[in-house]
Amino acid sequence: MLGAKTKEIIRNAYRRIGENLPNFVPRKEQAYLIAEIAKTLSGEYSKERKQIVIEAGTGTGKSLAYCMGAIPLAMSKQKKVVISTATVALQEQLYLKDLPFLLSKSGLDFQYCLVKGRQRYVCKQRLALACHSDDEQALLWQEKPKASDIKLLKTLNEKLQSGKWQGDRDSWPKPIPNHVWQHIQSDKHSCLKHLSDHTHCPFHKSRETMDVADVLIVNHSLLLADIELGGGVILSDPDESIYIIDEAHHLPDIARDHSSAMATVKGAIDWLGKISGTADKVSNLCKSQRAISPALKLADYSQEIIADLQKVNSFIDANQNAFFSEDKQYRFENGIIDKNLKNLAEDIQSATKKALAEINKLYNLLMEEVKDGSVQMYQAEPLLAESGFEIQRLENLEKIWFMYAKADNEKAAPLARWIEKTSGKRDDYLVCASPIEVGFMLEDHLWSKCEGAVLCSATLCALNSFDHFRKQAGLGANDGTQYAKLNSPFNYQENAVLHIPKMDFEPNVSDKFTDELIKKLPKLLKKQQANLVLFSSYWQMETVAEKLRDTSKLEIMVQGEHSRQHILEQHKKLCDQDKTSIIFGSQSFSEGLDLPGKYLTNLIITKLPFSVPTSPVDQAQAEYIKLKGGNPFMLLSVPDASKKLIQSCGRLLRNEKDTGMITILDRRLVSKRYGKNLIDSLPPFARNIEY
Repeated sequence: MLGAKTKEIIRNAYRRIGENLPNFVPRKEQAYLIAEIAKTLSGEYSKERKQIVIEAGTGTGKSLAYCMGAIPLAMSKQKKVVISTATVALQEQLYLKDLPFLLSKSGLDFQYCLVKGRQRYVCKQRLALACHSDDEQALLWQEKPKASDIKLLKTLNEKLQSGKWQGDRDSWPKPIPNHVWQHIQSDKHSCLKHLSDHTHCPFHKSRETMDVADVLIVNHSLLLADIELGGGVILSDPDESIYIIDEAHHLPDIARDHSSAMATVKGAIDWLGKISGTADKVSNLCKSQRAISPALKLADYSQEIIADLQKVNSFIDANQNAFFSEDKQYRFENGIIDKNLKNLAEDIQSATKKALAEINKLYNLLMEEVKDGSVQMYQAEPLLAESGFEIQRLENLEKIWFMYAKADNEKAAPLARWIEKTSGKRDDYLVCASPIEVGFMLEDHLWSKCEGAVLCSATLCALNSFDHFRKQAGLGANDGTQYAKLNSPFNYQENAVLHIPKMDFEPNVSDKFTDELIKKLPKLLKKQQANLVLFSSYWQMETVAEKLRDTSKLEIMVQGEHSRQHILEQHKKLCDQDKTSIIFGSQSFSEGLDLPGKYLTNLIITKLPFSVPTSPVDQAQAEYIKLKGGNPFMLLSVPDASKKLIQSCGRLLRNEKDTGMITILDRRLVSKRYGKNLIDSLPPFARNIEY
């Protein structure tokens, strides 16, 4: 139950914000959210399932609400609050704006920090070593470092030593090239806190800050990496954590990507051929004779894997016509692979697991000798990094072939398995696998283990229901999870009009629909206003833009022709001068684009954002739904389009006083049965539908 003391702390904090902030207007939606989050996390609704899923429209102030509802409660229970986001923009907003605001205005006393993955930090020791341009150091580079690379490294080292740079990649004012960063980034195999040369590395200093912080700001990928390791390895233990998953609509897709694996065939054969060389170097450097046996075994297992991968290559070669007759990609129907390939997968996975055990023995032996002083760190550093890199490759190889070797659970969706034919310096085969559904993984590793969770977003409902998201995220229908849907406080009826004009053609008649867009758009674009036109097809966007520039002499900024930042800067400059501005954008411009007030008054959506299942994972999911007797279009495509359409329409009104018009040129909203459901799931704009 929510204790009286914690209730009072939350009330006082909210009151102080009102007192310390000029023109602060308490919002009933925000107050309701704070109360619901606090009650859920305290166990008032369910002691076993302290979770709430919230769809909160623009302007409800959800970030302040979840911080107010969760932080005082977590501190009273001595738990950490882990706020996870999908985008860097929201992370920065929380770290630079929202949490400092809460700390300064509410009277709450807490510490917070931004947590990044290890590879976002420089390794102090590796940076110092990389600054030397001698022959021994040059060997560690894949290509000989340029003079500019050495100059950059020395500048980085100087700023790190003087305290003018904190050592994370994102805080350096200019982009650090990948080939340079990969050489100096922290890695889990050589940059270890118990080694004296690494004690004060930026990564370890950041983790010390994390240990004393009450609130951790992370991204979804880092959160998933932690729970994949069992939880509590990178972040705090799940049972000691209250998770706030903001932008939660991204979580299932990111979890699916995170759980997938892929590896080349010929490429793996190449690096496996070099792994015995690494083993020999480690064995020769170690003083102990104990390194000889694992080095020999590693060489033997590597040869076993190579032989089996050569058989895989021959198998795919022999089936070229069947696999790649029309495409460079072949998906195994229902995830079922040939018995010969399955047997090879089992052998490769088994041998890779054994090889991993031996290379880890070598790595640990070398680490022991560094600790006891038998081997100097400067000698071991390159080999620790090299063997660490090979360990990561072997772990990935073991993962992909395990996914091919394992039998699918008859009660669950099969894995999607496919092969891609790649081309570059030489042809190769990329073996890929991914889960179709990840809800069970999120349930097993996150929801069932955490102290509590708040999942929120402006778009979690599809067709006015949480069902689609609930299934994707692994939440049960009656498991105690709470659900809340709060509409935006904006006056949609007065501030915006949804216009669906007459059209002669629907988008499925592609060429004629494109011609009609070219004909009608000039009349729909408004002079001396901010216009955003959203397309579902790059080809259609570029075709229409080219024709309108030619025939109507319109000045159009098209996504892809310049950077997003450049387009938005030019757009705002034109709007500030009360000139006409026209942006043509794709689906990626329908989310995360904030153009308040006069920066967007006329939004045109050319086509409903239906996704065609072109990826092997989407195709496998549609196939599985059909197998179970369902309709993939109604169960996947329509709910997904509903969410995307809401996001697209959400670009127009960003503040309470914003006004404008949304025009949708897809008549399927009127002609198809699902169209009414899509319209009804949108905010209550004033409607102007032409029949």
